[in-house]
Amino acid sequence: MPDDRQATAGHDPITLTTAWSIQAFAASLDPNAMEIRATRSLWHPRTIAMIPGSKLAGLIAAAFACVFLSKSIAAEPAVTAKREGKQIIFTSDNREVLRYQAEPGEFPRTGIKESFRRGGYLHPIHTPSGRVVTDDYPSNHIHHHGIWMPWTKTEFEGRAPDFWNMGDNKGSVEFVEVVRVWNEGGRAGFTARHQFVDLLAQPPMIALNETWEVSVAAFGGELPRHVIDFRSIQRCATDAPLKLPKYHYGGFGFRGNWAWNGPAAFRVQTSEGETDRKKANEARSKWCWIGGSLDGQTAGATILCHPSNYRFPQPMRLHPSEPFFCYAPQQLGDMEITPGTPYVSRYLIVVTDGEPSPERAEKWWKEWSETK
Repeated sequence: MPDDRQATAGHDPITLTTAWSIQAFAASLDPNAMEIRATRSLWHPRTIAMIPGSKLAGLIAAAFACVFLSKSIAAEPAVTAKREGKQIIFTSDNREVLRYQAEPGEFPRTGIKESFRRGGYLHPIHTPSGRVVTDDYPSNHIHHHGIWMPWTKTEFEGRAPDFWNMGDNKGSVEFVEVVRVWNEGGRAGFTARHQFVDLLAQPPMIALNETWEVSVAAFGGELPRHVIDFRSIQRCATDAPLKLPKYHYGGFGFRGNWAWNGPAAFRVQTSEGETDRKKANEARSKWCWIGGSLDGQTAGATILCHPSNYRFPQPMRLHPSEPFFCYAPQQLGDMEITPGTPYVSRYLIVVTDGEPSPERAEKWWKEWSETK
């Protein structure tokens, strides 16, 4: 990518910059576009000093004309968030994008044990056309909830709490508080706190404190999409570590729409080109598209794993007959969350109508992977 150092290496800066400055300005309308860095280089003092006054005026006029025209033609839809009752509701263009269930809500049907009731998860999550790609309290796995992040096989102070299978009453993940809800620059988000409670201790004991930082954006264009930037920070609540023995699932989970139940209804595509869910299971992948047919149309979510995540690229759990996906780094062997060292997990969820091409998904990952 051209920058001001290249401009001084014997090239005419007006010729060099004019070609890409318009692209850079247009790209800067998308906060995820990597070309935005070129825009900054264009206005570097050394570059400006080398451009004759008349050409500089023309360049400035062309660039700002591009910004004006681009905004009028392809302005991105804004997302807003609002706390309503026990939820935070995100909307864009008068359509719902997703909900964060803060305090535990109502069961979707009768006959569910009280021990399964929980909050602190994302559901429902919608595509830009309004199709719902997640499920909540599915009858074949009642403890699954849209996007959620509990651990399964654990050791804490000699006990073995299970924060995933809440119906067993060995552990739970409890909502604590919404720290803030924000709306800024067309995006929206929230910060919330959860706690992992060891129910085998007497009295019950908090093993982990967790913070979720979530931001949501919407984009138009050739493939409209809702984008969820998800970050979990987990810290030990005591001087004891939370040990995570080798196990095949637990951690960041995604439960897909009920319509995707069955061996053939739920499809996958990994960053390595694997489309067989059995072969993709326990494989390591930097991104994975998961989805299927909803109301006769393809919909799904591409889940991206950040390179800063522990044991990146993380191995995946893909259920053989249910629409369930999980990034599970403990598949590679024992691990633990230790006092004084936060365990940080970052994932990007891109929700679309239709299946993105591998090239498009790879571009999303490359651009996002460079963010801090």
